[in-house]
Amino acid sequence: MRSTGPSRRAALLGAAGAFVVGSLSGCARDPAPGIDRIVVATGPPGAVYREIGGVLASLLDERLPDQEVVTVETGASHDNLILLDRGDADLGLANLDSILDTDIALEGSRVSAVGRLYDSFVHLVVTADSPIRSLGDIEGARVSMGTVNSGTEFTAGQILDVLDVRPEEVRLDQADSAAALASGEIDAMFSLTGLPTPAIADLAEERPLRLVDLADAAHTMVSTYPEAYFPATIPATTYTGIPACPTMSIPNLLLCREELPDELVRRITDAVYTGAGRLAEQRPEAAQINVRTGISTGVVPLHPGAAQWYRENKPA
Repeated sequence: MRSTGPSRRAALLGAAGAFVVGSLSGCARDPAPGIDRIVVATGPPGAVYREIGGVLASLLDERLPDQEVVTVETGASHDNLILLDRGDADLGLANLDSILDTDIALEGSRVSAVGRLYDSFVHLVVTADSPIRSLGDIEGARVSMGTVNSGTEFTAGQILDVLDVRPEEVRLDQADSAAALASGEIDAMFSLTGLPTPAIADLAEERPLRLVDLADAAHTMVSTYPEAYFPATIPATTYTGIPACPTMSIPNLLLCREELPDELVRRITDAVYTGAGRLAEQRPEAAQINVRTGISTGVVPLHPGAAQWYRENKPA
């Protein structure tokens, strides 16, 4: 997370990996109402959720000076949905396919949407000399499915179920998956994150890697779940030495607790969408954040405070 100046304090809180971004003192701006502390559920080490969540927290800390902003390391989408539904987090990132598979964020739940942020891309990564050339080739191979309760775990599992492929499944976060792939402990790793994925980008700088072509799998998934999956390509410029590769993408939403005050969520929405340029300086996928697509949250209802902000800021 970029430093916000010597007057701010930052401290790791316990084994859960919570990160506090302190507030400026003596600020004359009016405080946002409702709560003194905002907890942002992010993701695991080596993942975009972890990094963009930290940058988002820094931005919110600047815009909401009277709230303490805390980021919590999680397994990603499913963990974040659970924390939000329990009221243990106030904001959290989640993939649309994970949301559609649960009752969370649907009618009667405690979760609503701030907006759609960017799209995640399915990666199936192998070493350059691997014999794995297609999704079917991972049958019986040792494959990391991501960490428990992550979006990667859910999406990879759904793909394998639909395509009826059965590898030897391993549960590792993004960073540990990359290390295990480099050491030969696993044969392939799934990753569902924005572009570029930090753990994959770092490993590609150290040794030759390859992305497995998922065009056929994408066609099947888009046909089976048209509201969640979209055909896509990971560009050749994303990772060192890795050519463009067909795959599928999934929208990511920023979610919030339904009980948050309308005015607070309106200000959070304003911070996200007017601060998108700042976010994109540190995370390239944040360049996708814009008002036109922000309201495209599918089955997840917008929080009334977010809906108010979009009404006030309709694009011309």
